[in-house]
Amino acid sequence: MTYIHLLRAPNPGPMTLEGTNTWVITDADEGALVIDPGPAIPPHLEAVFAACEPRLLGIVLTHRHLDHSEGAALLAERAGCGVRAADPEFRIGADGLAAGEMLTLGSITLEVVETPGHTSDSRSLLISGPDGASRLITGDMVLGRGTTVITHPDGDLAAYFGSLDLLEALVTNHNVSELLPGHGPIVSDPMAWLSFYRRHREERLDQGRAALGAGDRTPSEVVARVYADVDRSLWPAAEQSVRSQLEYLEKG
Repeated sequence: MTYIHLLRAPNPGPMTLEGTNTWVITDADEGALVIDPGPAIPPHLEAVFAACEPRLLGIVLTHRHLDHSEGAALLAERAGCGVRAADPEFRIGADGLAAGEMLTLGSITLEVVETPGHTSDSRSLLISGPDGASRLITGDMVLGRGTTVITHPDGDLAAYFGSLDLLEALVTNHNVSELLPGHGPIVSDPMAWLSFYRRHREERLDQGRAALGAGDRTPSEVVARVYADVDRSLWPAAEQSVRSQLEYLEKG
């Protein structure tokens, strides 16, 4: 039984990995929901629309970044449906995405989970389907390969750690079998991957403390030391995370 379909947008890059993951949740009788339609690339949006048999009922955004949201208005106009998002600027229709809200599609339910950190408006979705399994759509909160950026100034590292706590609890309490990320492959060992994400953040904090102890004072100085072995094309994104790390350390 396949009711979750992955359509990957053709926008690969250092930050998008293989491309943005668009998730189509389908019920054979009722229709489909689209999670993160991705960029406004016509062939991709055409493929997404074609996958929404018998009709597209609604669109949900995990967060505001354009590689996830840009195509939403075009797809919604074509289908005559709404767009649900935490950020009011990206909504079509009045509905937001409040924590604990349940979206239903036939026998499929999606529970809205607030997971700020990557951005302030980040949401995840806990899916329970007809096969009895639970899965988590994570947007850019957790990727399928590598680690995510704590965007600055919108992101927040303390909030990110809290969101990791929440996702770990959901994985345990709901026996979540897979994480369905915003970029990269499906994660088949959710708890191990979340534990890796936590260790990575803690290691970066330790490296930031060491850099400050060695005399670095600016985010760019910390990046040059801590990310010396990382491709320089990624340094601007790394600096966003470092700024968030330094703010976290300053608050104690």
